[in-house]
Amino acid sequence: MFRFTLLALTAVLALLLSGCGVVGTVSAPTVSQAPVEVTGAAGQEPSLTYEQPLDITRPGTRTIWPGTGDRLVEGGPVLLNLYAQDGRDGSVVQSTFADAPAWRTMSVASLGANLHEALQGSRVGARLLFLEEQDGLPLVLVIDVLPTRASGEPVAPREGQPTVVLDADGAPTITVPEGADPPTDLLVQPLVRGSGPQVEVGEVVTVRFTGVRWSDGTVFDTTWDTPHGAEAVQSVMIGIGQVVDGWDQGLLEQTVGSQILLVVPPSLGYGGTSSPLADQTLVYVVDILDAHYQVTEAGAGAGAG
Repeated sequence: MFRFTLLALTAVLALLLSGCGVVGTVSAPTVSQAPVEVTGAAGQEPSLTYEQPLDITRPGTRTIWPGTGDRLVEGGPVLLNLYAQDGRDGSVVQSTFADAPAWRTMSVASLGANLHEALQGSRVGARLLFLEEQDGLPLVLVIDVLPTRASGEPVAPREGQPTVVLDADGAPTITVPEGADPPTDLLVQPLVRGSGPQVEVGEVVTVRFTGVRWSDGTVFDTTWDTPHGAEAVQSVMIGIGQVVDGWDQGLLEQTVGSQILLVVPPSLGYGGTSSPLADQTLVYVVDILDAHYQVTEAGAGAGAG
């Protein structure tokens, strides 16, 4: 359909997973011995300042700011923005800000023992600094814990539109009004209003969604049926024609954390194409989990000695 190209496994996760058999490597609760300064706003690639080469005498984690969202649950989903440098020279090892966040499970098998340990007790919205030396590489890693479902203020829906019921995990069931004619114009209805920044043209937006046909209410696409796989989220660039027009128009200026109901007529969906959905009015429920501009400059955010 419309999938943004993601890295199969980030380099930093590969490094951490390589030590996954050593449970408890992160033995220190803080990294106060390492003078690493982290600056930058939430949702943006951080800037790091430290003396190079960095000598990590004791691995550990420091909270840059705490989250206020749900606490991470063992075995549950985790969505992370990761920014890592080689502490020897400040070169960027990996940055998900260059593409899209990493979807994982809160488990040693998915994260590796060290990152799993670092995330223990964290809440959605937190930013953490993680330091570790592995195979001679002093790893300086900033972790942003992102939401895995919409959260915010509920918005009362208008009458006569599709109804949405969520299960315990947040997966939506959409019911189309029986016997009602579909609207001829795009319908955009926030169901939950998140507190994050507004989505802007050209940003990579990471979402979970379900789509049904207005004609019979059947699901034609969803990310909610694979909660522990990479397909549990999709990342797309908004406002540039990478997705159907209904998404490009309906998700712009919505806030991160929101859940949006979209009713998309064929003219703003797959009308005029060879798709089986070409003549269908489509109903989507979209949870907006992250939005950021791609960082493309080589070495952006590198540390200074």
